[in-house]
Amino acid sequence: MLARRKFMTAVLPLCLFLLAGYGGIYSPAQAQENEQHARSFIDSLAGDAIKALTAPGTTDETRSEHFRRLLNDNFAVKTIARWVLGRHWKKATKDERAEYLDLFEELLIVTYVSRFSSYSGEKLEIEKTVANGKNDVTVYTSIIRDNSQPPLHVDWRVRNRKNTLKVIDVIVEGVSMGQTQRSEFASVIRRNGGKVEGLLAVLRKRVSKST
Repeated sequence: MLARRKFMTAVLPLCLFLLAGYGGIYSPAQAQENEQHARSFIDSLAGDAIKALTAPGTTDETRSEHFRRLLNDNFAVKTIARWVLGRHWKKATKDERAEYLDLFEELLIVTYVSRFSSYSGEKLEIEKTVANGKNDVTVYTSIIRDNSQPPLHVDWRVRNRKNTLKVIDVIVEGVSMGQTQRSEFASVIRRNGGKVEGLLAVLRKRVSKST
């Protein structure tokens, strides 16, 4: 018991120092302010997306242009892309990294633009916000559908960097989109002998088929 107490006495100050350095200690008022900013950010993002991407007569080309702008303005695309690639990012060459970032952005655009084309009047309602440390907030929302289907639960991880808010992950019904892609991409690379080029080849095909 004495040894344990000595250990905690020695380690606790170090833990507090690390938490302070990495944003773990902050005031409740600051947390509340961060949550409010994240809430307004997601609410505005949802409104802008619905207005820009679902207007009657909007062509796929115009919808893609609008979504690209919304994506780059509101999502930490490069941060997400690098995290999704995981340890393979370090193995990739400079040219492979550049192409991967371009393909990742294009994949997001072609994937989500097609989903907005089938939009049928759903509404996003914010349920609550929870601060995760000094800079991150999770915004919990429900997408209310007009048909008899139950609401779709979507959580948005928002990060504040230098007073700029960006989405770093989207969790749909408890499943992280970033984690799902990370696992999938790692599997593709593994099946191609551990080479990033194998993943790039797959992404090229996906993007070209959808354009």
